[in-house]
Formats: sequence, structure tokens, C-alpha cells
Amino acid sequence: MNLKEYIRSIPDYPKKGILFRDITTLIKNEEAFEETINQIIKILKNHKFDKIAAIESRGFVFASAVSYLLKKPFILLRKKNKLPAERYSIDFELEYGTATIEMHKDSVSRGDKVVIIDDLIATGGTAEAAAKIIEMGDGVIELFIFVINLFDLGGCEKLIAKNYKVENLIEFPGH
Repeated sequence: MNLKEYIRSIPDYPKKGILFRDITTLIKNEEAFEETINQIIKILKNHKFDKIAAIESRGFVFASAVSYLLKKPFILLRKKNKLPAERYSIDFELEYGTATIEMHKDSVSRGDKVVIIDDLIATGGTAEAAAKIIEMGDGVIELFIFVINLFDLGGCEKLIAKNYKVENLIEFPGH
């Protein structure tokens, strides 16, 4: 199955000059969504890890299904002020602004090997912040998995240059 066929491209969203790759057309198709989850699980068969983390909010869609099927704990990396307990917080740059993500301090224990799953990687700012926040809790990044890599924006290369392992299912140009 060619998963690229299930991604809708929307020009000038969320602002002019951005070509948004919309995963809602993939997840509303039960066969495409199942194939996506199966491909992620196939990648993970070659890795030893303790927990799965995902970045709010579209990463939750994929990571929660994988977490359930593999019976692994699921860590929420959320936007600022969305988590009620004691938390780590990190600010980072996006290609069109700034943001903050947070994680409960009790989500990761020293040495936990964590897989981070997200729907898309562009410039890598969000993914890099996700790695840093897991590492604040003394976790170790085992692998990043992205459904979509916007290959010409350099996010995967940025992570690889920092010695992170990266996998993706689909590639598109960023613009």
C-alpha cells in the first residue's frame, strides 16, 4: 500500500507559504491507518525499548495505538500547562514561531529507553525538544519514528547529526 496516496496537501496552511501535509485523510481510512501502525511495529521489532513517547497532538494518534498493541507505557509530551503534576518544560523554535512542551517528571526513570513517535518532521525543532525533555528525566532516546519526513527541511539530518536513530514511513518535499 502506498501511504503517500492517503496524505492530503493543503497550501498556505497554517500560514502563507506553508504546504501542510494532512494525516486526517490517512487515519480516516481504516486500511491505511492499520498499515501505518503495522509498518511502525515492524520497525520496532528491531529495537529494544521500555516506553513510547509522542508529541501533542497528532503523534498521540499513532503512538497510542502502537503502545497498546506492544503493551508498552505511553508518555505524553504536551503543550504548556496541559499536564497537572510536577513536570519538565522546554521552549523551542518552530519554522513558524515558538512553542513549549512539557512532560510529567514521573514519566521517565533513569535509563529508560524511549521511542518517540510523531506524525511529521520538518526542521526538527520539536523532535529535538522532545529528545531533550526525555533526557531531562534521565531517559535515553532509542529511536525516532515519523510517519512523514519533509526531507528538504533537514529535520532528520539534524537528529542524525546528534547521533539519534531515525526512521520514517513517507517522504515529501517541504514546499
